[in-house]
Amino acid sequence: MKDGEVRRHWSLRVLKVVGIALVAVPVFGGLVMLLWNWLVPPIFGWGTVSFWEALGLFLLARILLGGPHDHGRHPVWRERLARRWERMTPEQREKLREALRTHCGAPEPRQSESHS
Repeated sequence: MKDGEVRRHWSLRVLKVVGIALVAVPVFGGLVMLLWNWLVPPIFGWGTVSFWEALGLFLLARILLGGPHDHGRHPVWRERLARRWERMTPEQREKLREALRTHCGAPEPRQSESHS
């Protein structure tokens, strides 16, 4: 990629993120406001919230419970895991697979049926 193409690629990516944010912020703020005002006053007897208060609650919950995640895209973590996997022997890989099946509840791999 040439230098100009790289700049164009990043500027388009930034515009895309800004565009998504301009749509997502009002949608999530409005959704939190509607859900809060529909559920919380009748259940707990608390007051209703404005759009900005709902947006603040959403951001607070995101910070306390979620944080600014990259939604599963962790290239450094994936690269490190891939390097470790490549260094494992076939026996170590099978031992890891078995441990994951046992501890994580992963289903057993399907055995292919041979029809003779």
